[in-house]
Amino acid sequence: MLIDFVPDENLYPFESRWFDSSAGRVHYIDEGTGPTILFCHGAPAWSFLYRHIVKDLRDRYRCVAVDYLGFGLSERPAGFGYTIAEHTAVLGELIDHLRLDDFVLMGHDWGGPIGLGAVTTRADRVRGIVLGNTVFWPIEAMANRAFSVIMGSRPMQRRILERNFLVERVLLAELGRKLTAAEADHYRAVQPTAEARRGLAVMPGQIRAARPLLDRLSRDVPAQLGDKRALLVWGMQDMVFRPHTSIPRMRAAFTDLEIVELPRARHFIQEHTPDAITAAIAKRFP
Repeated sequence: MLIDFVPDENLYPFESRWFDSSAGRVHYIDEGTGPTILFCHGAPAWSFLYRHIVKDLRDRYRCVAVDYLGFGLSERPAGFGYTIAEHTAVLGELIDHLRLDDFVLMGHDWGGPIGLGAVTTRADRVRGIVLGNTVFWPIEAMANRAFSVIMGSRPMQRRILERNFLVERVLLAELGRKLTAAEADHYRAVQPTAEARRGLAVMPGQIRAARPLLDRLSRDVPAQLGDKRALLVWGMQDMVFRPHTSIPRMRAAFTDLEIVELPRARHFIQEHTPDAITAAIAKRFP
């Protein structure tokens, strides 16, 4: 299944590009020239989340932003399981296809473990790491595990599939007036039907099901990437990835870490404070 939505070029002024991975057709953008930054989104977002940052950085950097299979404009392939491990493998294929080298990875939400999982085995090609409101270890907090159980229940799975619950009641409920009606519709339009949302429905259950992968990352990230130049941009009002528990673990994993706190930002930091993130990246990775 392909998504036939065409973004408004005034909101998403980028050329769509495509990669035929082993699992399905992946949409991505590749803008600008200079040092490369690979942007990885979380759920239920897509590369549209990074539009302000890419527009501001593409005069100095090569900005690559991907849509995972099942998200954004990418294909919804038959037989794909939409697990974190599968997304990680496909992202690795894209990195190799584009021959990315000496690049910076930015990961947010599930984009953290997906991106980090792809680059721990390609660490010699990584220049630096940017992480925002994410984790790369098993998610133990009872509230998050309860969320996984509830979202995986039959009634909530039906709401995710039939009512686009994760877009409407998670992403858009948080961002409220920060988005115009047209911007909000760009998040809705790439998940137009229950069939298109199958990838969304899988993600909450991965909080528990992806534990083996997250457990491995908790060891591999410090071992393979811990000496890379790293930047943390953190929405301090995030009620999911709470700063007082997450930031100390980030600090322990990287020997060369700079932390930029975003005092008023909640989870979707790219919408709350894109200018602060852009400035932090440009300063950290000139």
